Amino acid sequence: MPLKVYNSLSKKKEVFVPINSPHVGMYVCGPTVSGESHLGHARPYITFDVVYRYLKYLGYHVRYVRNITDAGHFEEEGREAEDKISKKALLEKVEPMELVQKYTNLFHWAFKQLNTLDPDIEPTATGHIVEQIGMIEKLLEAGYAYEVNGSVYFDVKKYAFSHNYGELSGRKIDDLLETTRELEGQDEKRNKADFALWKSAPPKHIMRWKSPWGEGFPGWHIECSAMATKYLGPRFDIHGGGMDLMFPHHESEIAQSTICNHASPAKYWMHNNMITINGKKMGKSYNNVIKLTEMFSGNHPLLTQAFSPMTIRFFILQTHYRSTLDFSSEALIAAEKGLKRLWEAYEILKKWPVTGDHLAKDIELDEKINTLIKEFDEFINDDFNTAKVLANIFEIVPIINSLKDGLIDPEAISANTVRQMKESFSIYIEQILGLKNSAESSEQFNGIIELLVEIRKEAKTKKDFFTSDKIRKQLAVLGIEMKDEKDGKITWSRM
Repeated sequence: MPLKVYNSLSKKKEVFVPINSPHVGMYVCGPTVSGESHLGHARPYITFDVVYRYLKYLGYHVRYVRNITDAGHFEEEGREAEDKISKKALLEKVEPMELVQKYTNLFHWAFKQLNTLDPDIEPTATGHIVEQIGMIEKLLEAGYAYEVNGSVYFDVKKYAFSHNYGELSGRKIDDLLETTRELEGQDEKRNKADFALWKSAPPKHIMRWKSPWGEGFPGWHIECSAMATKYLGPRFDIHGGGMDLMFPHHESEIAQSTICNHASPAKYWMHNNMITINGKKMGKSYNNVIKLTEMFSGNHPLLTQAFSPMTIRFFILQTHYRSTLDFSSEALIAAEKGLKRLWEAYEILKKWPVTGDHLAKDIELDEKINTLIKEFDEFINDDFNTAKVLANIFEIVPIINSLKDGLIDPEAISANTVRQMKESFSIYIEQILGLKNSAESSEQFNGIIELLVEIRKEAKTKKDFFTSDKIRKQLAVLGIEMKDEKDGKITWSRM
């Protein structure tokens, strides 16, 4: 059966037909490494991890590119553009690349815990300044960009005259020109809706590169266009990201790439919906962001306990990626119990003996199981509906438990059906959904504690005794004693 993908560009489900089958190019907007990854970040990377896993399972040769934004991503506040990396580096009193390395390491560590596969290529924005400058020069040459005082802007109004700017997000150019807010220093722009491709760096700006227009740094949007083009070509199959990136980021990518490469960059645009907390979007402006390290430790006012990485992954996969997912500690507790029940049944199934080729004594039950298993493929092929796949798995779970408890005759189900259950559960639970045993392994537990040891060491070095003492006290509450040894080392043990 064909795989159908909801395309944000056409606003409908389309049969997935790769441009260069059996090769598939997939680009997903990666993190801005100016801080720790939080729960909101978990959804897109788990969503596209499942997409990656399933395409590979189908036999496609997938090149998965996920970038690291380690420069730019500024809020356009006129000529004094604020680069998030530079701002955070100043606050933490470290070099920008030191900050980038710290949070890139934390990002990789957190998503290893969540069992996401590594992308095939993980380019950084700072490593592709040459490619970005090259694209900007092409845009200037084509007449769709202009330079003012060392900054370069994309001419949205000119582009919209001959192209459908807003086709992805549904925005209208006239509305954008009227409603875009006035910002200090924006008189540089020809139109309020124009966006920066390159910004002239003020004297105190840390991250800066030489360019034909003077020293400056790239705009956020041009980074992804340059990296996607370099590694996937002018046109590739899937471009993914959170729904919040649809405008202006992805809309701007389409405009830039269309002019430079004479083609819209991606055939299919996929966007996951947001995670909300009590109906509000998770974000710094609402003061409701929960870091992944806080999820794993339980150290946050909105959490009643710590949650394993697999509980978080399972919680996210229980809802279709395009639907809003509302967070609560109670919902995560329910997910934890559900995952435990699922894994216990799966362990029983893996060990269940099956010999010979006996037929089913209960034909109706046998047919029901086979129908539920057959629907796994139907649901995953219907725009990666992991929620429905899991719902079917949970209909089979009580049957497995009844077999174990002797409430169902082992020969009620045919030998072939038992084999099919074993194979399908293995493929979907582990290979496609990427779930692992949710019981905390000693390796995972030790990794989390060692991370907290390193964070505490860093806090002590910076004389941040509040953070240092907080980590020690919170671990004591959880039954972990942390000791400062005479040689400067920090050791820990269970109390």
